[in-house]
Amino acid sequence: MPPGFAERPSTGPGPSPAGAPTSTETAPAAAGPPMSVLPPAPTGPPPTPASATEPLLAPGAPGAPPPPTVPPRPAHVPPPSAAPTVHADGAAAPLTVPDSPTAPDAAAAPSAPAAASSQAFAAPERAPDARGTPDPRGGSGAEAGHPPTVPALPALPPTPAPALAPAPAPALKDYVGSGPPTYDPEPTALPPADPDELDDLVADTVLDGARYGACALRAVSVRGDSARYRGEPRRDSLLTARFGTGEHALILVAMATGARATPGAHRAAAEVCQWIGRAVGRSHVRLAEDIRAARRGDLKSGLHRLTDRSLGRLRASAAEQGLQPEEYAATLRCLLLPADPDCRTRVFFGVGGGGLFRLRGGVWRDIEPRVGEVAGEPVVGFGSLPAETPEGDRLTMDLGVATPPSPYDPAPEPPREPFRFRASVARPGDTLLMCTGGFADPLRGEPELSAYLTGRWSGPTPPGLATFLADTQVRVKGYADDRTAAAVWEA
Repeated sequence: MPPGFAERPSTGPGPSPAGAPTSTETAPAAAGPPMSVLPPAPTGPPPTPASATEPLLAPGAPGAPPPPTVPPRPAHVPPPSAAPTVHADGAAAPLTVPDSPTAPDAAAAPSAPAAASSQAFAAPERAPDARGTPDPRGGSGAEAGHPPTVPALPALPPTPAPALAPAPAPALKDYVGSGPPTYDPEPTALPPADPDELDDLVADTVLDGARYGACALRAVSVRGDSARYRGEPRRDSLLTARFGTGEHALILVAMATGARATPGAHRAAAEVCQWIGRAVGRSHVRLAEDIRAARRGDLKSGLHRLTDRSLGRLRASAAEQGLQPEEYAATLRCLLLPADPDCRTRVFFGVGGGGLFRLRGGVWRDIEPRVGEVAGEPVVGFGSLPAETPEGDRLTMDLGVATPPSPYDPAPEPPREPFRFRASVARPGDTLLMCTGGFADPLRGEPELSAYLTGRWSGPTPPGLATFLADTQVRVKGYADDRTAAAVWEA
């Protein structure tokens, strides 16, 4: 034997005795099965038997050649369908795909170390699905010549169609109608002031709002374009007040318009609002009970009496100032809203012109109470004398000869406006609008304004104070009076 080599034992293959030098010589193929080192128990299929070209030394032992280094496979390179064969000198044979795995001339399978090193080229085992679905390949790798099978993804539930959003409100406009109004849209001149009567000054705009029970309130009073241009005070007056607490509270909205072309018109409107406010406040407990109990007759008679008393105070104030009753007069419109969320009765009453409208289902309806029959004696402008006397005699024709008034008869009073009353039950989604003539006239005369407000106020939520102010300031050519309006949105 050449020096440095040990004689191989004649018995079957087995481990070398301790301390004996190992040999790197490979045994011939006819000498029997070669020695092999068992790798760790794999998690996949059992390894194939080692071939005659496997070295006798285990990988990592002293003197053994290092295993071939395998570069990492790029992500874009698809995995091969079969593992390569590694020769004894460490060189990898070209990858071949046999026609049949049972061919008699098939190449011997690689040894365990070579198989372990070649696992970097093979497709990795697919981990079981998180939901317990087994790998369709059974853990044995992809078939030769076929790509790995990708399990089908679970079917996702159909995505529901998104709910249709409400139509957006139309953009804010400065005016509607045939053209822009003549006056400037912003205040121009302030009314004159007396240093000793500063309490008599009236603000250009008053804005208020609240939410009680099932309704939200927005109220505004704005000086008209003509008054802004001429520096005249606002003739409209607005009062919002709450009487009582909790569910027994009663909200009052009162608005009045002074007579046109009179110097004290704004004072008359403010006084009649204060007097009706005092009268309702002192009787709010009884009024709230009548509203919840739906005593329509008691409400109408009681509110008629309170309205006459307030207007009587206004006529008395005109006499004290030495003015005619028609020079110190005002229209009056009021709205009573109970704070009880279970009560949806809304009560309107007043005297004089204006408007009462209701927006329901995108359609405006004029619900201003009509004047009924005139009770009492005929007055100027209302009724006329009968054509015959009760005895059947014909009356003589009036030849138009003026009869001098008797010094003993009182002076005839101007015709009084009839009392208006309406009690209605609101529905969810309704919008009730009460306004003076300065806003009611363009609503009735310009269809584009009512259509514009329909789009602005048909949303599920009431507008804010600033938005409500902007909506009520949309101008219409030919209407330049003061505007006072109160709207109630039902939840």
